[in-house]
Amino acid sequence: MAVFRDTVPKSFQAKLYEINWALVLLLCLLGSAGIGMLYSVADGAWDPWATRHASRFAVGLAMMLVVAMFPPRLWMAVAYPIYLAALALLVGVELFGLTIQGSQRWLELGPIRVQPSEVMKIAVVMALARFFHDLPRDKVSGPMGVLVPLILIGMPAALILKQPDLGTALLVVATGCVMMFLSGLNWKIIGAALVGAAIAVPLALRYGLEDYQRQRILTFLNPEDDPMGAGYQILQSKIALGSGGFTGKGFLQGTQSHLNYLPEKQTDFIFTMLGEEFGFIGGIAILALYLIVLANAVAIATSCKSTFLRMIVMGVATTFALYVIINTGMVMGMLPVVGVPLPLVSYGGTVMLTVLFGFGLILGAHVHRNAELPQGAGLFG
Repeated sequence: MAVFRDTVPKSFQAKLYEINWALVLLLCLLGSAGIGMLYSVADGAWDPWATRHASRFAVGLAMMLVVAMFPPRLWMAVAYPIYLAALALLVGVELFGLTIQGSQRWLELGPIRVQPSEVMKIAVVMALARFFHDLPRDKVSGPMGVLVPLILIGMPAALILKQPDLGTALLVVATGCVMMFLSGLNWKIIGAALVGAAIAVPLALRYGLEDYQRQRILTFLNPEDDPMGAGYQILQSKIALGSGGFTGKGFLQGTQSHLNYLPEKQTDFIFTMLGEEFGFIGGIAILALYLIVLANAVAIATSCKSTFLRMIVMGVATTFALYVIINTGMVMGMLPVVGVPLPLVSYGGTVMLTVLFGFGLILGAHVHRNAELPQGAGLFG
């Protein structure tokens, strides 16, 4: 039977001392930026977005610290059950889901509205981290090391794509592929996968997308073709960003956003509003915060002794990085509009809580970085 050895402080106070408080502060700065921008979105009012965002952030912050206290053997033990539960919720969306603006992505569980696809982003990371931890190194590039992760990634991605939610499906696939790469996959398999992707992508664009998804890609390539229709969002976003100049127009002074030229400014296009009000300097400052957060996460990953903790930190960090890259690239016209929020800044309860849960796992990995988890170790291992 596998023996679990944990060389970290056991008391609650000792673990609390070991928390990476610099990372917590960085996350608080991002959450505060979101509160400020949502206050501005509502023309200087706390409702309807800023107050809710602040309260959700406070709840998420407390949850994050609680998650960090639990030993990693607990998260190993529940990794697969959490994945199966998230998969069941996605099936529930397909059967009983709530449809909003043409997309069936939400479940109403009593008074709570949940978006299971966001939960699945963390669930996939946990399941893959557990799988690669238990898998012998010499089998990473074998049939089991390739097929099982592809199934773990493919099942939820297919269900999310059917909602339809192309952006989240791509996030799940991209995060899973990065984790497979980090597991030490053979370069021959990686090369074959890249060739297969080069062949599959054009076919998917031609035959695998809904008409509106294909239109988004065409609009991305040439938004001026339909400036008052499909190209309206991205053109208005570019105008707002450009009008902010180097230092911005000032807090609450964004004309494009406050005159309602900018759509979805509380969610997907909040970075545009930030750029208009705080200019190039404000945009660079928020991106620098994200970069420092990611650098902290990578540093934590390299300090962990166990494969499970390293993989879970890099998986959560990858998802977080993709959120930022896709959202900012989208609003600047460098990527198609796919509906991906800016983490901790955009309005959205499920996204907020899942991101902070993920960072709870990262903080926990830092606290328990010296823990050694033999293959097969779990709650009772």
